[in-house]
Amino acid sequence: MALTKELKKEIIEKYARVPGDTGSPEVQIAILTYEINELNDHLQKHPHDFHSKRGLFMKIGHRRNLLRYLKDTDVNRYAWLINELGLRR
Repeated sequence: MALTKELKKEIIEKYARVPGDTGSPEVQIAILTYEINELNDHLQKHPHDFHSKRGLFMKIGHRRNLLRYLKDTDVNRYAWLINELGLRR
């Protein structure tokens, strides 16, 4: 299932720091995590879809960079987010 406007709006409302916040690292990481999970499901069914696999790796790298930035700037927000999203870090 693609990321619809309604679903994206729900994710933004849940992780936004203030109303109308769409660019904070928390929101970006949450959206990327949803997209990564969707691509993972797709690649389980279509293992030879190399273009999607490349997109998945790029999203993972982008999320890793945002997580590193958040960890360096505010450890408490970082810890809350990884617990909320269920990431292993």
